[in-house]
Amino acid sequence: MSPKAVIFKKLSRDKSVGVYMAKRDFVDHCDSVDPIDGVVLLDPVQVKGKKVYITLSCSFRYGRDDSDVLGMAFRRDIFVSTRQVFPALQDRDKATHTKIQKNMLRKLGDNAYPFFFEFPDNLPCSVALHPGVSDVGKQCAVEFEVKAFCTEGPDDKIIKRSSARLAIRKIQYAPVDSKVIPTAETTFEFLMSDKPLHLQATLTKEVYYHGEPISVSVNIVNSTNRTLKAITVAVEQITNVVLYSNDKYVKSVAAEETTDTIPPGTTLKKEYSLTPTLQTVSKGRRGLALDGKLKHQDTNLASSSIVKEEVLREVQGMLVSYRVVIRGIASGMIGSSEVNLEVPFKLMHPKPAPDTESEAEDMVFEEFKRVCLKGLTGEEEEDDEDKAGDA
Repeated sequence: MSPKAVIFKKLSRDKSVGVYMAKRDFVDHCDSVDPIDGVVLLDPVQVKGKKVYITLSCSFRYGRDDSDVLGMAFRRDIFVSTRQVFPALQDRDKATHTKIQKNMLRKLGDNAYPFFFEFPDNLPCSVALHPGVSDVGKQCAVEFEVKAFCTEGPDDKIIKRSSARLAIRKIQYAPVDSKVIPTAETTFEFLMSDKPLHLQATLTKEVYYHGEPISVSVNIVNSTNRTLKAITVAVEQITNVVLYSNDKYVKSVAAEETTDTIPPGTTLKKEYSLTPTLQTVSKGRRGLALDGKLKHQDTNLASSSIVKEEVLREVQGMLVSYRVVIRGIASGMIGSSEVNLEVPFKLMHPKPAPDTESEAEDMVFEEFKRVCLKGLTGEEEEDDEDKAGDA
C-alpha cells in the first residue's frame, strides 16, 4: 500500500478561507532555507467578491500583548510578506511549484489556489521561553505564522473570523561533524600555597543530539595545600534575549553532584555522563528555552543557535547556547574558594532521512490545533481572541 501524505489544514471560523500545508517544519540549512508551499481553499459565496491574501510573518514577542513600557509594546514583526491568491494574478500552473501542491489542487477542486514563499536568509529559528507558574498570556518567543484572510484590500482591517492562522517552525539540524574535540583547562593559585590547582575537562565531540548522553572527562591535579570537594558537573543552557533587552537566562538542564574529594597532593581522573532533556529539569523552568514545537508531547530543549557572520545578532531575537560547567570548593586553613571550568558545545537535532511521503498521491487531512505547554498559547486562547475581535 502506498504511503499517505498528511496534510495539515486550518479553516477560518466562518469557513470562508482555509490553509492547507504538507508540513509545519522548515529547515534552515545555513546556506539555504526550505521554501514554504501550500494551498488556500476559499468559499466563493462567503468571499462575496472580496480578495483573498496569504501572509508569512516572523514575530518576536517579549511578554504579554498588553505589556508596555513608556508606550512601547513588547512585540515586533521581524518579517512580513503578503501575497494575493484570489483573484489569481498568474496562471495556476505557473503558481504551482511542487508535486504535493498539484495533488492538493486536484483533491480540493477549482476553489483552491496555490501559494509559495521563500524565507530571507537572515531570519532566526523558532524558540520560546518556558513561562512561570504565575505568568499569564503569551510567552516570550520567536514565532512564525502563515495566515490567509479575505478583505477588500491588503491594508484593510482583518476580520478574525474570516482569517485562518497556521503556526509553523523554522528549525536547524546539526551540521556536518567538524571533528573538533572541545576541551578547556585552567590553573588556580591560592594564598599560602606554593603550587597551583590544575583543572581540565574534555568532551568527545562538538555536536550532541537531543537525548544523547554527554561524556565529560575530568582531570584534576591538586598540588596545593587545600582540599577540593563539593564537585559538581552540570550542563547549562544560556539564552540571550538580544532584540529588546540584554536579558540573560542561565538554566541548569542536567547536573551531577558528586561525593569526590581530592586531598592536597593528589589527582582525579574520572568520566561523568549527563543527558540534558526537558524532563531532567524538575523545577525552575521559567526562562528555559524550548524549541518552539507546536504540540506539548513533542516539545524539548531549544537547539543551539547557529548564526551567519554577516547577520545582525539583534535580528535573531534570542540566541541559545550550551556549556558543560565543572565547579568545586577548594577549602583550606584560611577560608574557601570556588573553582570552575566551562566547555562550550552544541545541542541539536540530527538531520533526518529525506522525506518521501510528500510525493504520495493519497492524502489524509488533519485539523491543525496550536496545542502547547500549560501556560503557553493554545487553541482556546486563540478562540477567545477571535471572539474579542468579532465583538
